[in-house]
Parts: sequence; C-alpha cells; structure tokens
Amino acid sequence: MTLLAAGTRAAARLRGPKNPPCVLFAARRASAATNLKDVLASMIPKEQAKIKSFRQQHGSTAIGQITVDMVYGGMRGMKGLIYETSVLDPDEGIRFRGYSIPECQKLLPKAAGGEEPLPEGLFWLLVTGEVPTQEQVPRRGHPGDRRCRCRCRRLSPASPLQVTWVSREWARRAALPSHVVTMLDNFPTNLHPMSQLSAAVTALNSESKFARAYAEGIHRAKYWEFVYEDAMDLIAKLPCVAAKIYRNLYREGSGIGAIDPNLDWSHNFANMLGYSEPQFIELMRLYLTIHSDHEGGNVSAHTSHLVGSALSDPYLAFAAAMNGLAGPLHGLANQEVLLWLTDLQKELGKEVSDEKLREFIWNTLNSGRVVPGYGHAVLRKTDPRYSCQREFALKHLPQDPLFKLVAQLYKIVPNVLLEQGKAKNPWPNVDAHSGVLLQYYGLTEMNYYTVLFGVSRALGVLSQLIWSRALGFPLERPKSMSTKGLMQLVGYKAG
Repeated sequence: MTLLAAGTRAAARLRGPKNPPCVLFAARRASAATNLKDVLASMIPKEQAKIKSFRQQHGSTAIGQITVDMVYGGMRGMKGLIYETSVLDPDEGIRFRGYSIPECQKLLPKAAGGEEPLPEGLFWLLVTGEVPTQEQVPRRGHPGDRRCRCRCRRLSPASPLQVTWVSREWARRAALPSHVVTMLDNFPTNLHPMSQLSAAVTALNSESKFARAYAEGIHRAKYWEFVYEDAMDLIAKLPCVAAKIYRNLYREGSGIGAIDPNLDWSHNFANMLGYSEPQFIELMRLYLTIHSDHEGGNVSAHTSHLVGSALSDPYLAFAAAMNGLAGPLHGLANQEVLLWLTDLQKELGKEVSDEKLREFIWNTLNSGRVVPGYGHAVLRKTDPRYSCQREFALKHLPQDPLFKLVAQLYKIVPNVLLEQGKAKNPWPNVDAHSGVLLQYYGLTEMNYYTVLFGVSRALGVLSQLIWSRALGFPLERPKSMSTKGLMQLVGYKAG
C-alpha cells in the first residue's frame, strides 16, 4: 500500500460514524468546544481588542535601551519581538503559556497507560492558552466487549484506544501528495536529513490553503483561518515526511506503513520509524513536547516569524526555520554532544575517574573549544528540559554507561566552567541529554536527530504563526546601520 493510499484510507475511516472524537475541556475558562478552530474564533476578537486598547494607551512607552554591544552581539537581550506562546525565564527556564515543564508534565493529558504528556495537549495549550483535559468517549466496541469486531482487540495493551480530537484531526490530514513522496525517494543518500526535510516541506507548499486563498484575494481578517489550516496540515504530515527520510536513509527504503487513527501523534511517528517499544514511544511523547518551543528569539522561531511576516505561507516559513535549525549553533548541538562524548570514551575508556574527566574537560577548553551541551544564551540555571530527560533516564535506564557518563559530567563540568570564569551559564542545556536517550533505544543515527527536533519545533512556531496573522502583525523590517553610521551616532572619535 502506498503512503498516499494509506493516508486516504485512514482519512476515510476517520470520517466514519463509528469514530466520534474525544472531548477536550480547558482548565482555564473551561470550554465544551472540541474544534480548535472554533475555540480560536471565539478568542481572537477579544485578544485583538485587548491589544488595540493596550497600544492606544502605551504605544509610545519606552521599554528599554539599546546598546552598541547589543547591536554587535546578536541582539542579545534586546526586546523587539512579540511572541505569545512561550517565554524563557533566565532562572526558571521555559514556560509554555505560563506553565513550566514540570507543571505541563503534571497537567497535560497522557495516553492511556502512559506517564508523559501528549504533544497534542501542548499544542492546544500553545494555541489557546488553556490546559486541555481528556474526557474519553467510549467507542462502539472495545476490548472486552464481545460485540467488538474492530482491530482494537489486536492493539498493544499500552496503546491508547481513545485519543484526543487533535490526534484524530492530524491523522485525518496526514497523507502526503505523491510528488513529495517521489521527491523523497529520489534524493541521494548523501543529502543530509535536514536538507531533505526542508526541501520536502517547501514542496508541500503545493498544498497551501493560505497561498491559494491569498491569490484569490481573501480579506486580511481571514488570514489566520487559512494559516491555521496549513499549520494543522503541516504538523499532521511532518511525521510521515520525517519517517520517510529515516526509512530511505537507514532502513533500505522500507515502507512506513499507514497512519492508525486510534493512536496518538507520537505513537504513530514511532511506529513509522520502526520503533514499537512502549518506553521509546513514551520518550517520543516527552521529546516532542519539550523541544516544541523556546521563546521567539531563537533562530528557528525568529526565522519562521520573519518569513511569515512577508505573508509567505506556513510551509515556506517553516522550511526557512528548518534551515536555521540545521545550524551547528542551534539544532545540531545534540549531535555535537554525542561526538564529544564518543571522543571522550575513545581516549579515556568507558570507566573514567573524576580526575581524568576534569583533565579532559580542561584540555577541551584550553584547545579553544567549548564543552558541547553546556551554557545557553538566556538561561542561567540548569535547563529544565535537561532535568526532565535526566529524570526519565533515572527511571528507565539508570545503569546505561552513556547516561552514567552524562550524569558524571553534570557533577564536574559546571565547576570547571566556573573556575575558567568565561561562561555566563555553566549549566547543561537540553542538548546535553537528548542524544543519549535516543542512543539507548537504538536510534543511533546522529545526523537524523535534528529532524526529530524539527518535527517538535513545528508545534511552537506554527502556533505563533496563527496568532501573528490573527493579530495582524506587519512585515518585520528593523533598521540596520553601518559601523561608520553607528560611530557617528554615538560620537565616537578614533584615538
């Protein structure tokens, strides 16, 4: 069965009367609506009015100063962007619509039998600002029901039998157009997975409902509706694209199978990759949740915001974001961590004393390199994304040699960096841990890791893109200056 046919058949099953969606209720301002677009339609006018009033009262209020160092230093610390879905606190770490990662782990819906949050729940939170909960609606026929003739009897006990409205909606939209499948199949094997992802997403622009509506002259007040449709379609298709890339590169082009509408987004993704172990599926749920968003100033988020402000459709905006994510200073960082750990083990062996480890770290620093996975442009404490992955490892793989090495580094590296005196943040970030978990479960192809990051990051940047169009944000166009002009502005005189 082809991927296209499989997706079409899954969509047909979803539209059947035997598959009513589960209901999502919001903890904040509880809503009985299950259709996310309907919920947004009721929220947007209120947000528009609130921001209009705010700007009328404070539009000329200064919010900070810009220094010469900020201009030369990558605009670090410069307040110049509205990004609604998440805020990064230097001490607390990321907050998704005000909720910390531990709070999200506690409050967001879980799959049946699972302990990690479903990315579908986080997406609902990012888009609406409301924490969704599940009210499971029994389907006709279920395990234990003698009348049941559906395939649910054959599902693993760990598989959720009722899934959220978002899960079903993404399953319904997941099919890839045949030209994208053909393109992926024809890529050379030496083309980096991230290049393949970016190219495939760009080619999916043929499906853009926003681009089509804009060409037909849609009113700007309705831009958000078509951006929403594109965002939902793209998030639904990304696991299929990513799994196709993985199978072509590392599994001799074997098929990814069909989307199962009875499974959640992460579970389907893991199955398409070829991993069915319940712990790995749980890891995917956690991974795809915590990598989803990290404020608006990082390279991938800012890129999507910038390109989207030109009214490029979500496919083009997200493809641009993925080209930024592919950089070694952004999404490739977890790969850099594993390469460094591999070099460490080759030189020192798998059982390393603390003293030998300190010496290796100092040698790395003295050679002009950094310790990968440590430090962050904003954070000044241990990244909570690192902490929750560490907790996962302590629970599921406490004796894994690579995890034990990472835990040992956690005790030593910060002190060495503090002794060196150069790092503003000596603590580990998310990349210090994520690759270790993937290695443990057998997903050892390091070049592919950033693709997983990209699939997750879609949840955050596309949520914001919907709101950017809903709130009518204009084309982003900051003022640039030459060094000569800046010198003249500040009255600099060469000595």
